Amino acid sequence: EVSTDDPETAFCTLANREQLNPEEDSIHHCLYQFTCNETLTETNKLLCDVCTQRHCGPKNNISEKKYVYTNAKKQMLISLAPLILTLHLKRFQQAGFNLQKVNRHIKFPEVIDLAPFCTAKCKNVAEGNTKVLYSLYGVVEHCGTMRSGHYTAYVKMRALNNHLSDLVLQGQSQGSETEPVKGQWFHISDTHVQPVSVSKVLSSQAYLLFYERLL
Repeated sequence: EVSTDDPETAFCTLANREQLNPEEDSIHHCLYQFTCNETLTETNKLLCDVCTQRHCGPKNNISEKKYVYTNAKKQMLISLAPLILTLHLKRFQQAGFNLQKVNRHIKFPEVIDLAPFCTAKCKNVAEGNTKVLYSLYGVVEHCGTMRSGHYTAYVKMRALNNHLSDLVLQGQSQGSETEPVKGQWFHISDTHVQPVSVSKVLSSQAYLLFYERLL
């Protein structure tokens, strides 16, 4: 969706992203980099219909128009906070003519706040809210290389998330809970299932992360 809001507010977020100072090799750093403000110049200039119209005049033949390109700013922000947040980490990189697995550990929290990455006019966030919180409930991990490996999962068995139910059934949340949804974590590998600690989950080499909306 292309925003045509006032330039002064078009790049504003629900929470101040400049105070984040995200730690390297963390999911916050990944999100910060993905949503950074970009300047489009030279060969990346934006085609401006208004500038073209102003330059050529409204009565000119379309075939005679000289399209005008202009410098611009671009930023990817979340305009609709999802009920279920799925984060897919890029676990490969180009090395010459080959692809290599990226085995670096990326830190991720039990509760994450998306507000610094949401547009100030995020559609399904109540006015005045400066937090958009999510609780971790599932992780997919890949062990091995690009040629072979094994997928396992960590899943939290938990009670009903009433805040998520309010969002699904009523379109809004009435709660103010900021803690992760309580429950027991399990590691699942093929037919083997065993309980694990949350520290074991958070130390895994995540490939996919699944969060559910709290606020």
